Amino acid sequence: MKKNRLGSTDIYISEIGLGCMSLGTDEMKATELVHQAIEQGINFLDTSDLYDEGLNELIVGKAIKKKRNELILATKVGNRRILGQKGWHWDPSKAYIKSAVKDSLTRLQTDYIDLYQLHGGTLDDPIDETIEAFEELMQEGWIRSYGISSIRPNVIREYVKRSKIVSVMSQYSILDRRPEEEIMPLLAEHQISLIARGPVAKGILSEQGERKAEDGFLDYSREELITLQSKLKSLSLADRSMSQTAIRYALSSPVVAVAIPGASSIEQLEHNIAAGHSLELTEEELSTIQKISKANRYASHR
Repeated sequence: MKKNRLGSTDIYISEIGLGCMSLGTDEMKATELVHQAIEQGINFLDTSDLYDEGLNELIVGKAIKKKRNELILATKVGNRRILGQKGWHWDPSKAYIKSAVKDSLTRLQTDYIDLYQLHGGTLDDPIDETIEAFEELMQEGWIRSYGISSIRPNVIREYVKRSKIVSVMSQYSILDRRPEEEIMPLLAEHQISLIARGPVAKGILSEQGERKAEDGFLDYSREELITLQSKLKSLSLADRSMSQTAIRYALSSPVVAVAIPGASSIEQLEHNIAAGHSLELTEEELSTIQKISKANRYASHR
């Protein structure tokens, strides 16, 4: 599988990654999915301490233990559980980040994380303190690089300006083209990679997508989604389904290093991996997709 450089680092990642959030809590099934992904060329796995209250990291850590040095492992930090309180609490403080990384390392059964990501962020955060935490973790050898997972343009701009992030994870698909105008040119200018999550838009851009279009998506109504699905099907080739066309769209910009569609079954996983071997979109196909879809813009999340 093709590998792309992660930002300006010496880290190269498969253009199709494994978004581990959808693995579930059945350890045997999840382990089989992880092993199958690795065997078929995926070397980039993305998890978070938030997923299943840390269980996802535990499962991933056990599954990759024997192949750890062959893989690029990404996880996230910033959401904290406080004893005696319900839910998660946002905590981007230096003290918490430097404490939480040790817990993630233990669960993942590793002594380093390739890409450590801030799992959110606002302009009210102590941004310089947060950056300092990541920089110290790099100097101490616990992480190789760091990035942020955010869809807030103003927050992304601050981290681009003030830190050495190598990546921004953002929702990006044919149905959510918001990063194209505000985010992607900025990242390209600074040699920062976009990690595209949700390239098939919760399954709407898949062969079973009509059922999933009932509630609409962003500024698309159900009727608009059904019309777009029909037009996209006409672009699908013998060796490229609609969902694979959607994944290829997310990968069409050089600033996108990896697309991470989720997979909860071997069939889904193999279908996603096949997108990495399918034909890239032509300039004509890209132009057509952009004409029939919306160039969404960020109205909230500022």
